[in-house]
Amino acid sequence: MSKYWSKLAASLTPYVPGEQPKDQRYIKLNTNENPYPPSPKAIEAIRKAANDELRLYPDPTCDDLRTAIAKRHGLTKEQIFVGNGSDEILAFAFPAFFSPERPILFPDVTYTFYPVYAKFYGIPYETVQTDNEFLINPDDYMNPNGGIVIPNPNAPTARYLIVDELERILRANEDTVVIVDEAYIDFGGRSAVSFINDYPNLLVVQTLSKSRSLAGLRVGMAFGHPDLIEGLNRVKDSFNSYTLDRLALAGAMAAIEDEAYFEETTRKVMATRERTAKAIAELGFVSIPSSANFLFVTHPEISAELLFGRLKSKGILVRYFNKPRIDRYLRVSIGTDEEMDQFAKALADIAEEAGRIDQ
Repeated sequence: MSKYWSKLAASLTPYVPGEQPKDQRYIKLNTNENPYPPSPKAIEAIRKAANDELRLYPDPTCDDLRTAIAKRHGLTKEQIFVGNGSDEILAFAFPAFFSPERPILFPDVTYTFYPVYAKFYGIPYETVQTDNEFLINPDDYMNPNGGIVIPNPNAPTARYLIVDELERILRANEDTVVIVDEAYIDFGGRSAVSFINDYPNLLVVQTLSKSRSLAGLRVGMAFGHPDLIEGLNRVKDSFNSYTLDRLALAGAMAAIEDEAYFEETTRKVMATRERTAKAIAELGFVSIPSSANFLFVTHPEISAELLFGRLKSKGILVRYFNKPRIDRYLRVSIGTDEEMDQFAKALADIAEEAGRIDQ
């Protein structure tokens, strides 16, 4: 610990991203990236934007991109906010809508950035336990609170809460903001964006990192009542008015407009996900029903820590969380069919090796 750190910096336990090793080539199934490249139209738009105008600041209001997103969802640009990835939007949303006076609620098994943000901003929180199958029970979110964060589908479990159940939470919490984090919604769920005009307390956060294959571009978006969007802008403009650069704006707009490519690649990912779940089930592995671009996998007799190490030794990276309730599971991103075939074969080999050891 540095003697120059503030008390806040010294007290923080930062979010730990998935490893990005450079010692060798791996099949990367550990960071939920899309296995397919971005839309060719997005790449071309980025190339065209790499011109002399890079000497100028980008549009701080991102009007063109917000208009394109609004058009796709039947909203107005005043209901749209864009930022440097959904993580940044969440980092703005916590101080914009939550305060130290009342605790916020989010699931006990969830995206580990939520408690990091809460501690950073001095916001108290209570974790709400999911059931034995990691399902969220809306009845558990009916108590007085200072706000709610619901990841849907959840990470790392891949569990999806149907929007009718989500609406129950919105109706019961009209006086506080409910943030629905939809980073993985495009892989099999129905978005809560359809509720935006009905619930002024709803903020939906999405990203182009997963379903649009633009994790390297860092573009996120939020949907909500204009009052919520103004709250986000007030926080953003107190940090940095220029959150998206010219290349990101150009690539994001082209990706949003290329609906055909988006639909093609998400269909591929979902088909591979179901194919992989079936293949590993035949090997004795269990995966939680997934509505995301990853599987949450366990084996009744082989520890997840052992599987993680063995897979890495075979050149396959997955994510292992050594945390209560989920330390027997691995989160496995969906790659190409070829990559997932290699993953399934590696699991079969490890299971066979473990069987020989047990004998």
